[in-house]
Amino acid sequence: MDNNKILIITYYWPPAGGPGVQRWLKFVKYLPDFGFEPIVYLPENPSYPIIDENLLSEVSNQLVILRNKIVEPYQWASYLSKNKTTKISSGIIPNVKKQTILDQLLLWIRGNIFIPDARVMWVKPSVKYLEKYISENGITTIITSGPPHSLHLIGLELKQKLNVRWVADFRDPWTTIGYHKALKLSEFASNKHKKLEFKVLNTADLILVTSPSTRAEFKMLTSKPIEVITNGYDEEKIGNQLLDKKFTLAHIGSFLSERNPRILWESISELIRENPLFASHFQLKLIGAVSQEVLDSIALFQLQNYVLNLGYVSHDEAIIHQKKSQVLLLIEINSEDTKSIIPGKLFEYMVSERPIIGVGPKGCDFAEIIIDTNTGVFTDYSEKEKLKNYIANYFSLFLEGNLKSSAVGLQKYSRRNLTEKLASLLNRKMDN
Repeated sequence: MDNNKILIITYYWPPAGGPGVQRWLKFVKYLPDFGFEPIVYLPENPSYPIIDENLLSEVSNQLVILRNKIVEPYQWASYLSKNKTTKISSGIIPNVKKQTILDQLLLWIRGNIFIPDARVMWVKPSVKYLEKYISENGITTIITSGPPHSLHLIGLELKQKLNVRWVADFRDPWTTIGYHKALKLSEFASNKHKKLEFKVLNTADLILVTSPSTRAEFKMLTSKPIEVITNGYDEEKIGNQLLDKKFTLAHIGSFLSERNPRILWESISELIRENPLFASHFQLKLIGAVSQEVLDSIALFQLQNYVLNLGYVSHDEAIIHQKKSQVLLLIEINSEDTKSIIPGKLFEYMVSERPIIGVGPKGCDFAEIIIDTNTGVFTDYSEKEKLKNYIANYFSLFLEGNLKSSAVGLQKYSRRNLTEKLASLLNRKMDN
């Protein structure tokens, strides 16, 4: 048996873009530094909603990559409407009041036919393929990364068949994830999700999560060891950038319908009316997929003329905009279900040396990180005046030429240090 070989089962991998690809791309990058040989198992013909070819350059030529064909309903559904299936696949679900019959049908099928998700048909062929590979190559440890949570079902079957050590990594929660409520789940489907989640949590040898709140949630369901390894930042090859001349507030990443901060639009609108100087300098930069509901709200507050909507850009371009923008916006859905979400972009924001304005549910995990690292400010959705004052104060500092971030304690969030923690956990499990 070769204890140094670690089989990582993941769906998102370059050329996939977006936040889902970053976590294991970076772990795989640094695991060899700690004595491990990662082997990555991927779909051969995935249906990625976002493509970023630039990320391919981060994959080592020495890495062993296994690929196996996948059958995906999104590929079939795209014949009905490629635009709608791409949006649903990337998490952009239209407001319930604006859903067409086709929207409702696609959501119902996604929620009730394909459980736990639309990649479930990859489970059986993957188990068959990997059972043979694991046995022939003496692999003792496998890691599954979800979502899609179907990949945990691959780990579950391999654990039962081969008794390998299994680490289940949850980048997001399962049954409490915000979009579950939009999937029109039947009672049968909802119960099936919960049973599968319970079985995975109570069969894996080690569970990884990205936030303390998810750990607390899972501890109610299992006595198996649960460790928090957040997402993080990597050393970027992109240097300092000239700052925007405008007072730019930039949101980078998907701007979902539910992540629509009315208090932010209202605060900005009032500042524009009250302060002509603010109005002449202000610009809102949107980088990434933006839902129509968000754009409609921006128009409702008559902010459309202040918007620079750049759409999806490569990861490198996103880093450039992070470093150029005056202030970075981090918005999370106002829900109990999202308190555990620590957006991956937070950590890249923190090392951009630009101040962050965070808006999210009261008591959310990411607020504590922003405050502890002195990288910005946070308000919940009940604090409009506080938010307005934060923006006004940052604008005053901008006019003085003193707007900057003075971060502290960031090193523990570096991808290399986080991988060292992962390696320590893997070594501990191997010694048991």
